[in-house]
Amino acid sequence: MDERTDERIEKIVTILDKHKGEDIRVFDFRDSEYFVDIVIIVTGLGDRHLDALLNYLKKGLKPQETFLNVEVSDNWIVIDLGDILIHIMTSEYRELYNLEEILDEVANRC
Repeated sequence: MDERTDERIEKIVTILDKHKGEDIRVFDFRDSEYFVDIVIIVTGLGDRHLDALLNYLKKGLKPQETFLNVEVSDNWIVIDLGDILIHIMTSEYRELYNLEEILDEVANRC
């Protein structure tokens, strides 16, 4: 496994955990044909908390990480770091879209 990627994942998870991100899940697709290597999903406590988690990540990860794209909605933020995709969601959206089930299926097929 790629040690640098593992360190990056650990840093991301630490920032999210430190700032009260809930139910953090990491999906590792490095040995598959999936379009990114890592997907991280975390639940925020509400819209303001989602924005705060995004800001903590920006502050904690820059300049080492390049934020290629950030999509922000009221209940869901997606951060594209190229090989790592981070989903910050409200619990309602996380339950509604159930990305874990989809990603588990993808992981089982790979």
